Order: sequence, then structure tokens, then C-alpha cells
Amino acid sequence: MNGLRMQASRLLVIIPDRLSDLMCKGEIIDRYYNPGDLFREVHILMTNDDTPDPVALQRTVGSARLRLHNLPVDKRLFVQTLGWRPWLLKRWARSAVELARVVRPALVRCYGAFLNAFAASEIKAALGIPYLVSLHTNPDKDIRGMAKTRREWVFGQGLKAVEKVGLGNADLVLPVYRDIVPFLQRLGITNYKICYNLLDGKSLRKKTDYELHHPIRILSVGRQCVGKNPEMLVRAVAGIPDVVLTLIGDGNCHEYLVLIAKEAGVSDRVRFIRSLTNDRLCATLSDHDIFAVHNDYWGIPKAVMEPMLVGLPIVVNCRKPLPVSELTDDNCILVENTPEGYRTALQQLISDSVLRAKMGIRARAQAEGLWNPSMTEAIFSEIYRQYLVA
Repeated sequence: MNGLRMQASRLLVIIPDRLSDLMCKGEIIDRYYNPGDLFREVHILMTNDDTPDPVALQRTVGSARLRLHNLPVDKRLFVQTLGWRPWLLKRWARSAVELARVVRPALVRCYGAFLNAFAASEIKAALGIPYLVSLHTNPDKDIRGMAKTRREWVFGQGLKAVEKVGLGNADLVLPVYRDIVPFLQRLGITNYKICYNLLDGKSLRKKTDYELHHPIRILSVGRQCVGKNPEMLVRAVAGIPDVVLTLIGDGNCHEYLVLIAKEAGVSDRVRFIRSLTNDRLCATLSDHDIFAVHNDYWGIPKAVMEPMLVGLPIVVNCRKPLPVSELTDDNCILVENTPEGYRTALQQLISDSVLRAKMGIRARAQAEGLWNPSMTEAIFSEIYRQYLVA
């Protein structure tokens, strides 16, 4: 395929996400759905009834013409298909196949191995169009392993057959961190390549000065939910004077955290920001002294990748039973998820300027080598080129 033909190609992106929600949280990144500005036309098919603002979404596809489509998942579909049995899902996926027949994309791209990947598999079977799937979770750990109710357990079990088809028929699977690989190996999938998530390289500013602010600025970013609840970090700050902790994020633990801060007597030193656009967040990361977070999920969150790339010293709980592969004693301080664990690590960084600088520099070196935004975008663009159909 010559360069002109490649530039004129259409891309079909199939996602389960509600883009309006991501836009409200400010999680919009330039060319996220069109890395390298490779495609001239990008069609985004959402497996829901969301109607996001296409003007606000334009930056996610660069200079490409953007088209939005919906393929809603009826609430009764799980029951009607006996827990998402693939042979019963084919009827639901026909609309996706017909859309692809009209759009004639050169490639299909999926984010997540849900019903969207099954739809891509049906498109490939009917029209021969290749598809790529990026995997952002380890379903065995982050979905089935985190199930707390029978409904969540049933949902996770139902996903197994969909995952097997959607990933098994993909031309390439793109896990966004190392700890997803064991899940792929369990399924017998060998056609995969680890490709870290595309970040906002335009707004990030590298940290060059490790002198402390007064008061000391500690930042924590992430969903305030079970599995990411930073309660122990809030309690740790209560024992460290001259420190201000900023928590950016929202979730079902938010009000609880506000009460914990009040109970611990640090309401005046814990700032809550429910939402901040990603570009504003990235632009201000280097203005903080330390980044600290809690995460029990099976991988490295984007909220940790960005401060590492900036060069902030990182404090994070050591996930049990196995730590996150990308987070080691060389590039962050791993602690027990207790007030004492966080407090000890924070006090070490506060009292030792050499350690602060060393940990920040090491974090940045790790991040630059694995998920530098310009490098990551180029990698995705090159992968796309390899799979484009004429």
C-alpha cells in the first residue's frame, strides 16, 4: 500500500466506554484514536447509547474526519444470550458488520476485550478486515478476582467466552502493561505485544528542582473506590506537620474520605478536587514534591505513569501477593498499605533531598524507556501500518 492510500484509509474504533464520562473527567488526549495522524477518517462505534460532543472529541482523532456511531447493549442481552454465549451474540453483532460493510475500514481497533472485540471478530469473519485489541486490565485479577457480589461474579464468568473469541481471533493483542501477559498465556494467545498507554506528552513538564515547597506538596490521583482508596495515605499525613495532601479524583469512597480527613484532624491540610482535565493535571504535576497513591489492581495506572514520566518521587503500596512488575524498589518506594507505611516513606523523602532527587530521576528514566509519549505514538502508528488492508 502506498503512502497516499494509507493516508486515505479509514479506521473503525469500537469501544465500550461512554466518551461523555471521559470528557467530563478531562481524560481526552490528542490523537488517542488516531496515533501519528495516520488515518484520514475515523469512525468510533460505541457499544452504548452515549452521544458525546463530536467537536470536543475532534482532538482525539487529530486531523481526521470523525464519525460517531452507536450499537447499544440492551440490559436484557446478557439473559437473552445465556450469559453472552458467542453463538447467540451473532445477531447483536450484525449491525457492526453492516456498518463496517458501508464504512469499509482498512483496520478495526478495539479497546478492551468485551462485546466490542466480539463485534470486531464478526467483522473479520464476514469481511476479512484485520483487528487489533488493546487490553487495559487483567480480567482474571481485576474483574473476576475483584468480584464482591454474586452479580459481579456472574458478569465476570460470562465474559470468559467473549474474551476467548475476541482475543483469540485478533490479529494482534496489545496489553498495556506486563502483568496482563499471564492472562493471555492462560488463554494460549501468543500474538501479543506490550504497548503502554498513550499519554499526554504535550502538557507534561519534567521536574528539575527537588527543593521542597512550604508547605510540602503531596499529590495523589486516582479513582476513589475500593481497590484504590487512599484512606491510609490521609491518615499518614495526620502525623506529618507542614504537609498539604491534594487528592484528585472521585468515586464511591469520596464522601468517606472527606469524613476520614475530618476525623484525623487534617481537613485543613487535605484538598479534594473531584475532577481536573488531563492537560491541566499534567501541566501541574511537576509543581508537587511527592506523588503517593494506593492501588490494588493488577497493573500500573495511568495516574502513576504520568508522574513517573515527569520525575516525581513515587510512594505506592506493594500489591499482594505479587507487586506490579513495572514498580520496583529501584524506581519508587513500596510500602505496606498502612498509615505507618506511608508515613515512614514520606518522612524519608521529606528529610533526605538526595533520596528525593534520586527516586525522581530513576522514576523518569524507567518511564522514558517504556512509555515516552512520542515513542509510544510512533509504535502504535507503525503497528497500524503493518496491518492495514488495501
